[in-house]
Amino acid sequence: MRLAQAACALALGAVIATAVAAQDLADGPTLFTRCAACHLPDGAGVPGAFPALRAQIGRYAADPAGRTYLVSVVTHGLMGPLTAGGVGYAGFMPAQNLSDAEAAVLLNHLVSVIAAPAVKVPDFTTLEIGALRKGCEAAGAQESRALRPDALGTAP
Repeated sequence: MRLAQAACALALGAVIATAVAAQDLADGPTLFTRCAACHLPDGAGVPGAFPALRAQIGRYAADPAGRTYLVSVVTHGLMGPLTAGGVGYAGFMPAQNLSDAEAAVLLNHLVSVIAAPAVKVPDFTTLEIGALRKGCEAAGAQESRALRPDALGTAP
């Protein structure tokens, strides 16, 4: 599992290192390739290594605390133990180094295409991303974990 995480981190580093200008990355599917390197193209994840995104993203995006958590994870990364879908994870996800506009596009792609929640979730906006990012400026990957809204019921 650690070897898979290390390989994913290297692959992600290569994707980021070879990224083209931000304006060329402004579409959701292209931005999602960063996530798909570990979470797979359909967001199914790899049990025990990288959590699935499909079941949890829509639920979090429908809740104010969940929206804060998602923005923090995308902008600051995530580190520490968590349970998703009844499976434990203890890994690291690096910050994605996205502009507010790119983060909004990526999160909207995750919600509308990868998660496709049964309930309509408001789109993330550049202004919302900026405000939420500003609200957790001092946050890092470990602090993102503390924002996880497990109170939404059984953690996905």
